[in-house]
This record gives sequence, structure tokens and C-alpha cells, in this order.
Amino acid sequence: MPSAVETVAALSADWDALFDAAPVQSTRAWWHATEVAALPRGTGPLYVQHTQNGLPAALIPLAITARQANSLTTPYTVLYQPLLTPGADPARAGQALAAHIRTSCSLDAIDPAWPALPRFLAGLRGCGVRARQYRHFGNWYLDVAAMDWPAYLASRGGRLRETIRRRGAAAARDPAIRVTYAQDGADVLPALQAYETVYARSWKVPEPYPAFNPALLPGLAAAGCLRMAVMWEHDRPIAAQYWTVRHGVATLLKLAHDEADRARSPGTVLTAWMIRRLMEQDAATVLDFGRGDDPYKREWVDDRRDRIGLLLARPGTARGAAALLRHDLGVARRRLWGGVASDPM
Repeated sequence: MPSAVETVAALSADWDALFDAAPVQSTRAWWHATEVAALPRGTGPLYVQHTQNGLPAALIPLAITARQANSLTTPYTVLYQPLLTPGADPARAGQALAAHIRTSCSLDAIDPAWPALPRFLAGLRGCGVRARQYRHFGNWYLDVAAMDWPAYLASRGGRLRETIRRRGAAAARDPAIRVTYAQDGADVLPALQAYETVYARSWKVPEPYPAFNPALLPGLAAAGCLRMAVMWEHDRPIAAQYWTVRHGVATLLKLAHDEADRARSPGTVLTAWMIRRLMEQDAATVLDFGRGDDPYKREWVDDRRDRIGLLLARPGTARGAAALLRHDLGVARRRLWGGVASDPM
């Protein structure tokens, strides 16, 4: 069986090249926060390592329960995939994962356009594991590499542009309104406290893992990935949000505004302020609005892509066969009623 460790900290510095090339949600900071603050009771992390000629080739982060292994993902995950070094065979990564699948396994938040996916699945098939694909969530984004801020703003709908113009001008005239920005160091903790104050006054439901943000943000800041902004009226925070920036991709992870101030559109004004800064100061080439099809997102970005899940199962086991059967019956039901279904892979 491929070697594995139970914490990201146990991975030697030899693996840092994979982390350095990875999206922000596959960094040491992200996995550490997931380990300590976002796993259900009875679930533990496992990092499956595949090496070639003694050198790192693939890393597959898993969440292990008493019955099965799943992807190390949470309600906060926007993108998940095994990490591969350039030139590594994805089929070998699939084989490494197969060694940890006793009956079934679920991987989610996967990009269906991941170039390595066909070979990865081929490696699983060669080890007797069958795959089924399902839709997981939508991800809204926009390529802004060829745009500056005025061009981006001009590309938005008239209603959003007018709200930004009017509410932004009103905020600029009001001496009680200010925006603070946190990226690293001592500014992060006060910004986090302000964000949590705003969140508690917002329309949003309580966080499923309230310790996740405090565990994550200092690590992101230390890695240079964090971008956080808070809008204040005097000493009261009224809107807050945080993004990550890595390899040109700016990803919105959390935002909230105080419902008492909704009429002034502080969330819209702050989002516009932040996007402009991300484009002008961070040279962001992609704006990624994260997980889900919230209606407001299509006002800011134009394009949508699917993130998928994979059910992986061994049909020769009772539980694996049952998992495949349940999935296939669900597909048949959706087809019968005119829904969009997925096919075996």
C-alpha cells in the first residue's frame, strides 16, 4: 500500500514544490485548517503519497472514517484534486488511491476539465474500482486578464453600475464611512473579529464549522494569499469579506453585510472596492466567486462551470455494489422525470 501520513505537517519539505504550484485550497495552510477545524466527529485526515524513483509524484488528501475514505473536502472547498508533479502519470495516482478504497469512496469539488482526470480514472479501473459522476455545485467566474477596472466595470449590467456609482459616491462623501484592508501581520485578527461581528448581524445561517476561519486566515496571511476588507461606520463594522489570491486567481470565499445597513448597499460598494484593488494591485487575471449559484454572483461575473463529484466503488463488495446501484437508480429516476443525469465513467 502507498505510504501515508496523518497530518500535513508530517509531509517533508520535499513535497513543497507540489504545494507551491497548487491552487490556494491545496496549500499547507488550507489543509491544516481543515484538519483542526472543519472535520466531522469520527473523521480524520490521511495524505496518501505516491513517489517515483524516491521523489514526490502525487499527493491525495483524504478524509478517513471507520467505513471509508473520501476526499478531504468541506463545505468551504471550491476546488479539489490530487496534486501531481509535472510528468507524473495520473494513472499511478489512481492506483495509489485504489489501495485505500475498501468498498466505496466519494471525491467532490472536482473540475471535470482537469486534464489528468481520464488517466486518473483509468488507474482506478485497472484496480477494480468503478466510477460514477454527479453534479456537485456551480462555480461562477470571469477571465479579466485583458481588462482594466474601467473595462470591467463597463462590462457589468446597468443596475450594478448605477448602484456602485451612487452608493460608492455616498460612502465617499460620508466622513463616518471608512474601509480598512488586511493582508498580513497584526491587521488580520482585528479584521477577522470585525468580519465575525458583521456575519452575526447578517442574513446568513451560522457557520457549520465556526473555528475554521480563525484557523485558516493566519495561515493564508503567512503564505501571502489573504486579502481582506472591512467597511466601517465610525467604529461599527457594516460589511466585510475575504478573498484569496494565488497564481493570478482571486477567489471570493466569504462576504457579509449588516442587515440593518442593507439600504446603503455596503456589501456591493465593498465588493467593487475589493475587485478594483485585486485587479490593480494584485494583477488578478481571474475573478472566482467560489462555491454555489447564488443569484448575486452573475451580476459580477459572466461564466459558470460545474464542479463534479465522483462516486468510486468496488462492485465486487456488497457495500460497493449497493452504492453503485443506488446511484444508478437515482440517475434512472431523474432521466424518467426529465432531469439531467450523469453516466458511468
